[in-house]
Amino acid sequence: MSQRSPFITVLQAAAVAATSAVGGWIVYSRFGIDHHLPLPPAIDAERVHFDGITSRNINYYVDHVDQPLTGNQQPPLVLLHSINAAATAYEMKPLFEAYRGKRDVFAIDMPGFGFSDRSDQVYSKELYKQAILDLLSRIGKPADVIAFSLSSEFAASAAAEHPEYFRSLSMISPAGFNTQLTKASSAGAEQSGASDSVYRFLSFPLWSQAIYDLLTIKPSIHWFLQSSFVGMVDQGLDAYDYLTAHQPGARYAPLFFVSGKLFESNIREDVYSKLTIPALVIYDQDNFVRFDALLDHVAQHPNWHTARIVPTLGIPQFEKLSEVVQALDSFWTLVSQSQTS
Repeated sequence: MSQRSPFITVLQAAAVAATSAVGGWIVYSRFGIDHHLPLPPAIDAERVHFDGITSRNINYYVDHVDQPLTGNQQPPLVLLHSINAAATAYEMKPLFEAYRGKRDVFAIDMPGFGFSDRSDQVYSKELYKQAILDLLSRIGKPADVIAFSLSSEFAASAAAEHPEYFRSLSMISPAGFNTQLTKASSAGAEQSGASDSVYRFLSFPLWSQAIYDLLTIKPSIHWFLQSSFVGMVDQGLDAYDYLTAHQPGARYAPLFFVSGKLFESNIREDVYSKLTIPALVIYDQDNFVRFDALLDHVAQHPNWHTARIVPTLGIPQFEKLSEVVQALDSFWTLVSQSQTS
């Protein structure tokens, strides 16, 4: 009678255990996790919904201020949160609070996030660019726009196409300044052409919700946030990220992001280099993007400026708000001076 190798037996047992664990998580995700948690507003301000050209039911927060009927009116300020597994306007809350009462401030929930429509649809770079243009056209006058992380790419594309909607564009920890991208990263997946196959795997109906739930359990959210904070993670952001990730349809847009389909592989050459409006990059260290090519790019484009806020790891608006505000105000002063000279 033949005897099975102990090694083969161990492998078989491991395979059975792994299959059982995966199957168990899929079942737990389906029946044991609440995907309808109460979600309060990210910002204590008026909320407005509107339908755009390619997106419906877009939510934004707004604070209007009475300004004197002189030549000293401040342009509107538009805040764009990042794109990630649990993104919302809460990421821009510190800046909203810093400028409310001083000028009209708008903070959007991008399509697929927050209180905006989260339906099962194609979330694309073009869709996000158009959502930004929809809001800016609704505002009706050139705005100072602040974009966070990947949304910087969408905002820059919008500005390159319609500079008349922008007075300036500020970007906090923007994507697109790596000299090289690893294939293991989301951006690298897009550059290598693997994003379509990655998305097909991630979005497979049997396990798409389970994969997303694994990314958005409390320890996972906290780990990703801790990677972007020098000190303690902001507790309000941590808690809100968990709530917004447990809403109906919360997985649809993030899976496009995780697969790499929302990154522009040649953003510097195709978009950033074509911007004609004043642009500012606020940055320091970041565990998810690099800025190797930033200073060379700025040296070649006089309308670009930088402000390094140290020590930060990608979310300076929470840890170094006063310094971010100072950098923005100094930049906008230069913009005003250039317009009047």
